[in-house]
Amino acid sequence: MGVALRDARRSVTSWCRRHTIGGDGAVAAVRRGQRQGEPGTLSREQELELIDTLRGVHPDAFGLDEELWTRQSLHALIQQQFGLTLDVGIVGAYLRAWGLGPREPRERACGLCVGAVERWVRSEYPAITRAAQEHLAEVYWVGRVRLRGTMPAADVISAVSSRGRVRFMVTTPSVDPPLPREFVHRLSGAERRTVHLIVDGSWARNEWPRRLPRRIVPHPLPSCGRALAA
Repeated sequence: MGVALRDARRSVTSWCRRHTIGGDGAVAAVRRGQRQGEPGTLSREQELELIDTLRGVHPDAFGLDEELWTRQSLHALIQQQFGLTLDVGIVGAYLRAWGLGPREPRERACGLCVGAVERWVRSEYPAITRAAQEHLAEVYWVGRVRLRGTMPAADVISAVSSRGRVRFMVTTPSVDPPLPREFVHRLSGAERRTVHLIVDGSWARNEWPRRLPRRIVPHPLPSCGRALAA
């Protein structure tokens, strides 16, 4: 009985995680009415090269004054790497196609978790926003997207603020990769800002960084894997 329950938990957790990180992002993205390679866009080859350039590195490696990648720092990198000055809106279109940007809480849940997430938003989320306001802190929704069309595969780990600002990094996925400690610390910034992180089902609790500074406050978004493990 115990083995069957454990296997069931693993299956549901795996299904939930595949839903969370699977197939949200894609290359390539262009504004409607434009084609890849036209003036003001990246060719597919350039987009793939850009993704490879972003793997495991942060803007400061290119002399850019950002802790994590944003639309603005990506815009600057494209100009630096390819000599292209894209419209900032086009850069935003690439990010949206990669699966980055504001999402409703229910959109961060698999089909089995939607009800639990909606209840959590009503019962728990208001207290988080109040605490953030009291401490002049930022609230980030943290998740992971796997890009289609890259070789090797690429995961985009993102944090979307309650104001809609996107900060991200690109990694090459491994088996059950943890939530990167460096990513979490960089969200707090050199100013050591207080941040509240709402972490979706992309990572189990034992895959979160341990012994974080008190200024970094993580909160789990309900997921079926976590509910079964309770």
